[in-house]
Amino acid sequence: MKSAALYLVTVLIWGSTWLAIEFQLGNVAVEISLFYRFAIAAVLMWAFVLIKKLPMQYSLRDHGFFALLALFNFGLNYLVLYWAQNYLTSAMASIAFSMLLLMNIINTRLFFAKPIAKRIYFGALLGVMGIASLFWPQIQQFNLSNGALVGLLLALSGTFVASLGNMVSVRNSQRNIGVLQGNAWGMLYSALGLAAYVLVSDVELTLDAPTSYWVSLLYLAVFGTVIAFACYFALLKNIGPERASYVIVLFPLVAVVLSTLFEGFEWQANTFIGFSLVLFGNAIVLTPTKQIKAFFAARSIQQKGSVPS
Repeated sequence: MKSAALYLVTVLIWGSTWLAIEFQLGNVAVEISLFYRFAIAAVLMWAFVLIKKLPMQYSLRDHGFFALLALFNFGLNYLVLYWAQNYLTSAMASIAFSMLLLMNIINTRLFFAKPIAKRIYFGALLGVMGIASLFWPQIQQFNLSNGALVGLLLALSGTFVASLGNMVSVRNSQRNIGVLQGNAWGMLYSALGLAAYVLVSDVELTLDAPTSYWVSLLYLAVFGTVIAFACYFALLKNIGPERASYVIVLFPLVAVVLSTLFEGFEWQANTFIGFSLVLFGNAIVLTPTKQIKAFFAARSIQQKGSVPS
């Protein structure tokens, strides 16, 4: 039940951040917005762990992994993915990012030698197919020009970086480092790293932005960063990255629902097919093999019992 709640919260929050990010673009440089976001998140995380008096002293080696977590999950991956959207539509970027599911499965096998159930591969494939179906009109219009190819490579690179960050989080959990403590250090290092990047780059630090920008920034910092990352990394620890990362392909479903409610998005046949494939893949990934076999065994017995003699 706890994992189900974490799963649901992560999907709902990160699925809604696509809409919130729209209010972040255009007024303030991406690098500045990310610095604001993680600086706010770091302050909130540290306030919480200090109030709770959680242990925060770790070895120099652990701090090295906190720095990697900051780089891979709270910094570089965001920068590269934002840069990718200069060349790609948000739909194409979403499809590229959904590859995180497959990357996590492969990296879990490579870094931790963990055997992956065949159903996970099948469910992951259905999920990626579902995302492709969901955005099929955009795929048909996609022109692999030089700019689009650059954007696609950037998006896949940012996704791979995020997957490496997930592996760092799994390593920290195996070292019995609390999710909140690891995130607090990671977000602090991220804010410091982004501040250093801003200082050496051409971007201008500005506070001149509309109210919608600041409201969406607070939402992204508090919910999209502090709460959602805590839930997601707890899932990585509880059910493993190959299953937890399926939340990635569920984000666009939430985004489509919000777009339907607030932006007048119209559902087509590909929308229903995409939703069905993603949800079916999700059920396969999250349902243990024993339960799947038991379900089909029960159906077989039921069908045999219903056959007239």
